[in-house]
This record gives sequence, C-alpha cells and structure tokens, in this order.
Amino acid sequence: MTTNTDITTNTDRARAQRTGPPRSVPLVGDEPAMREWAAELVDRARHDGVELTGDDGLLTALVRQVLQTGLEVEMIDHLGYERHAVEGRGSGNSRNGSYPKTVTTEVGQVRLEVPRDRNASFEPATIPKGQRRLDGLSGNVISLYAKGMTTGDIQAHLAEIYDTSISKDTISRITDAVLDDMQIWQQRPLDRVYPVILIDAIVVKIRDGHVANRPIYVAIGINLDGERDVLGLWVGPTGGEGAKFWAGVLGELRNRGIQDSFIVCCDGLKGLPDAIRATWPLADVQLCVVHLVRAAIKYTSKKYWAQVCREMREIYTAPSLEAAESRFAEFAETWRDKYPAMIATWESAWNDFVPFLDFPLELRQLVYTTNSIESLNSRFRKAVRHRGHFPTEQAALKVLYLVATERRKNRSNPTGRINGWKQILNILTIHYGDRIEAAN
Repeated sequence: MTTNTDITTNTDRARAQRTGPPRSVPLVGDEPAMREWAAELVDRARHDGVELTGDDGLLTALVRQVLQTGLEVEMIDHLGYERHAVEGRGSGNSRNGSYPKTVTTEVGQVRLEVPRDRNASFEPATIPKGQRRLDGLSGNVISLYAKGMTTGDIQAHLAEIYDTSISKDTISRITDAVLDDMQIWQQRPLDRVYPVILIDAIVVKIRDGHVANRPIYVAIGINLDGERDVLGLWVGPTGGEGAKFWAGVLGELRNRGIQDSFIVCCDGLKGLPDAIRATWPLADVQLCVVHLVRAAIKYTSKKYWAQVCREMREIYTAPSLEAAESRFAEFAETWRDKYPAMIATWESAWNDFVPFLDFPLELRQLVYTTNSIESLNSRFRKAVRHRGHFPTEQAALKVLYLVATERRKNRSNPTGRINGWKQILNILTIHYGDRIEAAN
C-alpha cells in the first residue's frame, strides 16, 4: 500500500532530480525529448518562483544567452581566433569592447552586449545592425503591415497561410509596439553636416473629425560617408504643403544637430528657398528639375509635349550656365507667344534652377531631382493605396515609418550608400572644401 509519505518522498526525489544540472538540449525535430526538456524547464521555474517570460523570465534569460553566445561565436569566426588567444597578436584586427543593445523578442526585451572590433568590420548576422526586433509572429505582422496590408488583410492572410486566428485588436497592439521605436527614431540626433538634403511632401487622407487631405513632409539626408537616411516624417495641417510649416521642420532638423548643408534640393513651392536659406545661410538651393518640367508642361497642349520636353532637356543638360542661358533664350523665343505661362514658370525659377550647372555630371545626377524621395514616396503610395484613409495621424506615421526604415534585399532602396560616392566627395571637396574640413 502506498502512503502519503511515499508519495511526498517520490515527488521530492523527482523534483531534486529535475533541479539538478540541466540535461543537454535535444535536437530540433525530436519532439518527445523536446517536450520532456520543456516540462523540466517549466518545473524548475515554478520551483524557483521564476516567471517564464518578461524581463527576468526564464525563457528571456535563455534567449539572451543564446543570442549573446551567437554574437561571441560570430566574432571569433570574424577575427579567426579565440578571446585572449596568442594567434591574435599582430593579426591586424582585435576586439574593441562592446556596446549595449536591447532587442524586442516574443518573450520580452533582451539586453545584449554586441562585440566590436577595432577595424569596425564586424557585421553580425545573429542580430544585424539596426535590427531591434526579432522575426516571429510579431515580425511577420509588422512586415505585412509595412507592405500596405490592413489589419483585416493581415488577419485573413494569417488564417489562410498559417491557420492562425488573431483578432484585429491583437494585430493593432502588435503594430503599436513600433511606436516607441518611431518616437526615438524621429527625435534621434543627426550629423553636424549633410552635404545634400532632399525635401518633398506626399498627401494622404487622415480622419480628424472628418476625412481630409494632409501633407506628410519628408526629408532625406546624404552624409559625408555617402549614406542616404530618412531624417524624419511630419504631418502637416490641411490646406496643402506650405513654406511656413517647412520652416518649422527645417528648424527642428537644425535643433537635432544639422548645422550646415551644401545643397538642399526641393520643389518650386513659393517661399521654400527663403526658408532653407534662413535655416542654413550658406546652402545652395537646387530646384528639382523634374518638378520644374512638370510645372511648365501643364500649360502646353499634349500634342506639343514631346517637342517641348526635348527642348527643355537641352536646357537642363547644357554643359555650362552660358550654354543653358543661350538655349533657354531660343526656347523662350519659340514658345513665349503661344504659352507665356510656361516661359514665366521657367523665368521665376531660374535662380534656383541653375546652381547644379556648375557641377560635373556625377553630382548633377544626384541633386537635379528629388528622385530618392520620389522613390520613397512611391513606396508610401503603395502602402496607403488600399487603406482609403487613416483613422489618426499616429496611424499614418506608423505605416510610413515602417516603410521608410524597411530594407528590401536585392532591391533598390531609398536609403543606403550612394554608388560612386568617392568621386562625388572629391567634387564636393573642390567646391566646399573648407566646410567639409570644419565638419571633420
């Protein structure tokens, strides 16, 4: 006959066995062994009064240890020798401490110490640079949201593909997890000098009492290393894009650290060049040629578009300012009587159009158009196309922030390094050398 004492003794013995040294982790795919190992971990957590998830949870600690070990192993492989090994002497590269990084996972926030090397050539794959959220269900939801799918679309997609039922409220809460990151991103300090800044706006529909068109102001900066970066996103009031609001945006960029910019490329909005010069007095304002051509051609009949565009191209591809002035004089003589408004558009924008004519071809291609922002705006439009309108400003910014910070593999991205930057930097140094030296 089994007594209560026997039962207690057997239970204590089993618990003692389970609270001893942990067994080896079973292989992935060995479900019985994995299930037994998981049960052991849960029992140990309960016995010790430890939560499974959360900042101090058992699973969180395990994830932290696995990720930290992965980073350390990657550094060993990168350098080619173990920590403190004699093989590292005179190798040309070595460890250079670490920096803290917090990563959001399915089980909570995990604080890591990412190792660094002296050559700054270590690119970890365990947690790539810039990544602060591990993929999982939440990562899939956020990725789908960034690609323009609504909460209803995502709910249907997960049910169809993964046979997973998730409410729209849960999906909204998952995507809201990026709000803190978005706020940090929007307020982050910026470099002292961006040689080139490109600014533009896109219109989206936002419901604020009633649905209205609202401009989203966008700025992209190219730093001295040739890296393009979205500097921020701002929701403007109804009434369309305005120079007064731009003045506030530019002032915020200056307050976040930008003390100088050599070239600021913008559209032909009235008053915007003055706002740029008030913020950065030494900046050359470059009118986006594409915007200028669009503004001019709207005054012409479609049957003349091909001819007019061909002649305008001869102006903005002229080898020098003198050649451009000569070709514009011929263009104006041909079309002034028929389309005076088109010629007036060019004349009013001339002073802000011509700066790039002093530059070689490589730099012209970079600054004569806001193509980088046009590319980003194209992604924005694709992401908002199926939504109709956003319920709040925050909802709009959340989607556009995810689009702006998404990097697509094997695709052209609006952010990242400029091709042929070294040659462009040499040209910039010839024109703005003293200001580049002051920034270093």
